[in-house]
Amino acid sequence: MAGRRARAGAVRARVLIRPKAGILDPQGGAVARALPALGFEGVHEVHVGRMIELEVDDPSTVGAMCERLLANPLVEDYEIELLG
Repeated sequence: MAGRRARAGAVRARVLIRPKAGILDPQGGAVARALPALGFEGVHEVHVGRMIELEVDDPSTVGAMCERLLANPLVEDYEIELLG
């Protein structure tokens, strides 16, 4: 999507997906351990997630997309941001 022009009438949506609280996050743990070794002190919690950007004709469908494919609702939370 970077550098592409949005289709007429389409809306860009950004979905942020993160592990739910209390779910093991091994990537976050690895980053949390590596940062002090690289000289970055004062980091207490790290959670690694992912971001998905979509261009959709109907933004009301993005939640269903998350529930059925983009996220695993059992172990992940998601947040939808409409970009216009």
